[in-house]
Amino acid sequence: MRTIKLLSGFALILSVFTSCYTDTFIEDEVITGPSISLDEALSAYELWYVDINLTKGNAGIPFMDKAFTLSFINGDVRANNNLAGIGDQGNGFGINVGYYDLFDYDLDISHDIDGFYSFEVTLLSGGRLELYNRATRTSYFLKGYQRNTFDYDRIFYDNIHFFLQEYAVWEKIYTSPQGLQNEFDAENFLRFLPVSNSGNFESSQDFRGSSINTIYWDYTGIYEVRDVVNNAYLKTLTLDYDYFQNEFFELSIIDDSTIALYQPSTGSEYRFRGKGYITYKTASEGKSRIEQTLKKNGSQLSL
Repeated sequence: MRTIKLLSGFALILSVFTSCYTDTFIEDEVITGPSISLDEALSAYELWYVDINLTKGNAGIPFMDKAFTLSFINGDVRANNNLAGIGDQGNGFGINVGYYDLFDYDLDISHDIDGFYSFEVTLLSGGRLELYNRATRTSYFLKGYQRNTFDYDRIFYDNIHFFLQEYAVWEKIYTSPQGLQNEFDAENFLRFLPVSNSGNFESSQDFRGSSINTIYWDYTGIYEVRDVVNNAYLKTLTLDYDYFQNEFFELSIIDDSTIALYQPSTGSEYRFRGKGYITYKTASEGKSRIEQTLKKNGSQLSL
């Protein structure tokens, strides 16, 4: 069992938990202090944001890599694994994915699909936790939030890459009457795939209304989503086709199943609606911590 560590700012934790503590000493900016039960620590916050970019270790745990947030409620583990509907699904807690047990500062999670994992928990300053799995030698870092102060919209926009993957297909439902005619006018379907796939976006000129199971994919390439300076709620999307020139768009979200793509070069706007919603309870690969353009972004809710 690793020693419970509270970094220099443990005053925040003291304001949440009332407890007795022994002598305090400082060594390498680490303070060993109050005795707080793990149950009290987990219960202090309704949501624990999983900052995948701070993860240490190469062996990922699928349900941890997939979750945006975790919650520990009366023995049940709940997770927000999808961006579509985040904040609404399960009253903001997400879906039930398993159950947990506590033994001193060990957290044992039995995931419905991924199985059993045991974590050694370290309390850090600022309402943060480190969850270390000895079997995989991997540490995950979580930060606590309350539902009424958690910025669901911000995490949605910070991770648009993954929102695009939550539908099997995006079907074009609108083309603006304004704008110059161009080759993209003929493309009626898009799909966005995880980074490990060869060609992580595909497009099709099949007729609108076609079954998503019979679509012929005419083009492939790599997509990239980037931030817009001073506008957290607008992104850019570049479709880098394998054999053709790139298509560049301003990407905005209409609702949980509709996106708008504005093409500055032609003045055309297109709207696509998601079809075949994918509910993630787990993922075989989870979210990549390697590919910069497709990684889960923790910059706005960093620990």
